[in-house]
Amino acid sequence: MRSGAGNGRRRSGFSVVLCILLVIAAVVCVFCVINFDVIERVRYQLTSGGLESWEDAAREEGFVSAVEEYYYDNLPEQLHEAYREMYVHIMRGEDSGLFLAYVSGDDFWKAYYAVLADHPEIFWIGTSAQIETDFTGRVVGYDLEITVPAEARPSMRQNLEAAADECIARIPSIAADYERIKDVYEYLIDTVEYRAGSADSQNIQSALLYHTSVCAGYAKAFQYILHRMGLFCTYITGKTKDGGDHGWNMVRIDGEYYYVDVTWGDPVFVGQIEGGDSDNVTNYNYLCCTESDLFRTHIPDDSITLPPCTSDKYDYYKLNGFYYETFDYSTIQNALMNSVWNGEHSIVMKFGSSEALEAARYELFEGGLLDEPGQYLMDLSGVTTWNYRYHVDDDFRLITIYW
Repeated sequence: MRSGAGNGRRRSGFSVVLCILLVIAAVVCVFCVINFDVIERVRYQLTSGGLESWEDAAREEGFVSAVEEYYYDNLPEQLHEAYREMYVHIMRGEDSGLFLAYVSGDDFWKAYYAVLADHPEIFWIGTSAQIETDFTGRVVGYDLEITVPAEARPSMRQNLEAAADECIARIPSIAADYERIKDVYEYLIDTVEYRAGSADSQNIQSALLYHTSVCAGYAKAFQYILHRMGLFCTYITGKTKDGGDHGWNMVRIDGEYYYVDVTWGDPVFVGQIEGGDSDNVTNYNYLCCTESDLFRTHIPDDSITLPPCTSDKYDYYKLNGFYYETFDYSTIQNALMNSVWNGEHSIVMKFGSSEALEAARYELFEGGLLDEPGQYLMDLSGVTTWNYRYHVDDDFRLITIYW
């Protein structure tokens, strides 16, 4: 009996020890799993010459941005590391993998979208991604939406650079910044057609290579070309007054900021002329416009802080003598007659107030202000009848007559 009892106690003690060892092993395993990404993060930072940050990694690997990163500069400082890590991963072609910066899911998306907004040259990924988080909610892994396979990227990059340089080559080297911005605006309007459902419509190849796109493609192509010329340009997102998602740009000239919307400058997109199409007449409302003009139709989101855009120094209509602060019958009549005499296909007039616009609208279309220019046009053309079409833009206080 004594011997049997002793054997039983020894088995019980062995079981207790075994259980303790198993518990310790389990705790160690859990600890290792939980801290694997931390260990990997430290290991990465201590390799490759003792790198201490993702900024160092970018410099070490030649991924230093040649352009001003507006979104990076305006992100909270605690998200700079996540931004730079994502940028380095993307530039390396690491389409999925561990994410090592300490950020929540919400902060990851802020950094990720900031990278895409600053860098239109990243043409091979979409706007979505899948992320993996740990039990604390920290992002520990990512998997990007890929639109261009890795093997096709080098040749496409060369084609995109060539397409941008073709546009740049058309611009005189001595052109001022405004003229260069205007030339790129016109080039994209002339070579790209707005088409919903275009291939790769969120990236620059849609506009520069396929020549059909939507707002994102127009805006990112515009940004990409300006970056290659060394000009500041960033990408803005928001909504239009009808509630649709939209993207456009912000540029800077001589320290002042201006908005540009190439998409809404395209007559194919606008198509708002009474009695017909737009005759491919470029809409300059959205070239270097102020926030007071743009925000009548556009509502930027709160993804980034925007500076005041209040200067109208580069208002297209003021620069070209198409602006009238008030309505004066004789002044407008002379402008109409000169337009006919010069053989122009259209005349555009911008007014300084809603009252001036309404006075012009009445006199043109009800008060007979078009009678004399019309008769003059018939005399020059040797005809006895004529038809005209027109468009009135209340938001920009604009009247366009198409002869």
